[in-house]
Amino acid sequence: MRLATFTDPLKGNDARFGIVSGENIVDVVAAADALHRAVPASSVKIALTSGAHTLAALQDLVTAAERAKLLRPIASVKFLPPIPDPSKFFCVGKNNKKHREELAANRMLTEVPNEPTGFIKLVSTMSGDGDEVEKPKDIVKLDYEPELCYVVGKRAHGVKKAEAMDYISGFTLMNDISAREIQQREVASGSRFWTAKNMPGFAPIGPHVLTMDEVANTENLWVTCEVNGKPRLRSNTGDYLYKIADVLEHFSRYVVFEPGDLIAMGAPSGVAVGQPNADELYLKPGDDMVISFEGLGLMSLRTRIVGPK
Repeated sequence: MRLATFTDPLKGNDARFGIVSGENIVDVVAAADALHRAVPASSVKIALTSGAHTLAALQDLVTAAERAKLLRPIASVKFLPPIPDPSKFFCVGKNNKKHREELAANRMLTEVPNEPTGFIKLVSTMSGDGDEVEKPKDIVKLDYEPELCYVVGKRAHGVKKAEAMDYISGFTLMNDISAREIQQREVASGSRFWTAKNMPGFAPIGPHVLTMDEVANTENLWVTCEVNGKPRLRSNTGDYLYKIADVLEHFSRYVVFEPGDLIAMGAPSGVAVGQPNADELYLKPGDDMVISFEGLGLMSLRTRIVGPK
């Protein structure tokens, strides 16, 4: 199932909860009202964190809504970040061997980690599908990092690796936009590149969350990035050095992950900073960027880079 948060111009600017069905979307609350049914869940977070019975009720509602033709074309709505209010947006760092080499070559890696490392994306940096992200006027090395991002389905503390996947309820796309020259300076000063990763809009996410049954193995997904229609990279999630079970076991020893929290799994190799023609590849105003899960139909996240206003 594909769960989304969206706005519909026919219903104003309020965020709504929907289920994507092919090229259409079912507005859950509107459909339940029209069919005189109870609303199984009113948000993506509630749907993903309240158990299998809720997802089953939502699927039943979607079937009834399709039968009654209570559908809206997805082209007519605007997708927002699927979970706008996680308590944490956690990111795994340096989780790809080739990307580590790219960072080291650009003086952005001062050590070789022997365990999972991480940092926080501020929730306020999230942006949705089709949003514009402003390139700060003095930033010239703006880079892309398409990543797999998991949703925590229940409170996770002291999780064992063998049980870790029981705590995960869905996954989505995330683009960890990064200002490389700031990242380089922060690493040189001994800090963990908070500023380089946390400028406004620097966490495009979505367009929707897929429940875990959507694919047999999330450790074998191809993630791609195109800029202005031209391929920039293609990387497999199997290249992650640490899998979500490793990450959840390691960090939940001390950190409590709450239902609805987000965990992004790290950059692939092939980002602009690692290329010999990096200066040509860094994002510029006017660039139209699309990251996708290859082979998963409508799962693409578009971001347009704009100049300072």
